[in-house]
Amino acid sequence: MIDLGDVPEPLAVVFSHRDRAKELQELASDVVSAAYLRGDFVLSSGARSSFYFDKYLFETKPTILRRTVSFLAELVPDRVERLAGPELGAVSLAAALSLETGIPFVIVRKQSKSYGTSVLVEGELHRGEQVLIVEDVISTAAEALRAARQVEQAGATVCGILAVIDREQGGAANISEAGYPFTALFRLRDFRISGS
Repeated sequence: MIDLGDVPEPLAVVFSHRDRAKELQELASDVVSAAYLRGDFVLSSGARSSFYFDKYLFETKPTILRRTVSFLAELVPDRVERLAGPELGAVSLAAALSLETGIPFVIVRKQSKSYGTSVLVEGELHRGEQVLIVEDVISTAAEALRAARQVEQAGATVCGILAVIDREQGGAANISEAGYPFTALFRLRDFRISGS
């Protein structure tokens, strides 16, 4: 499990209180118990993997979702004016984080609808707003970066990407290369899962 020495530096400062660090360890254990699957999987990047974090298995459990967004809320930069959740997986995270922080959110579609407003960003978004992209699981970060581009095309400024899990498969580097700050609540190594 995670001990405070294994928590990434920025998170170690935020979660330095002993009880909070213990709660983070318990959450990590619960996320793995609920959502970590072994088998043969194709990731959204097209890569094959022998393990998978099924985001829907932890995002649809209120006790896990509530604790997850409680920790994520502590990582939201003060300058953030709006949250953005890429469809479909991160929408529940963005909504729950919005409720936790009071920061409004938008939904970033993969493609526009052929009816109604036909927009890629659903909800109220103002030009120049500081937006934080909220993601569930990052592998290569292709979906998070797609969402960031769409938010910027809509006139807002993406001030960072925040994820629950970084699978450590190049996503953090891709986000950094694109020029965005990135924080993940958990990295794959934090779970200490053998064979992943």
